[in-house]
Amino acid sequence: MSAGKGIRFGQHIKELRIHLCQKSSASKGVRDFIEQHYVNIKKENPRFPILIRECSGIQPKMWARYEHGKESHIPLSSLSSQQVLEAVENLVQKSA
Repeated sequence: MSAGKGIRFGQHIKELRIHLCQKSSASKGVRDFIEQHYVNIKKENPRFPILIRECSGIQPKMWARYEHGKESHIPLSSLSSQQVLEAVENLVQKSA
């Protein structure tokens, strides 16, 4: 998937949360992902809640909340921007 196209989320996924550190090298790919892909994903899903939380010294991780309160998470430590995008796609596909 290119940076020019966003991901369309299905109805089964209800929320996406991303936790990252503002400075750590382990979170660099997540920061790059947000810079490169967030706007296009949000354009495709304008009412969908994407929560981004920064906290010094934490390991980056992403959670997806689905119907009936089910959640799934993926660690994002030391991943590239493209790998983070693939992780988002995997979480979205889990909801289908």
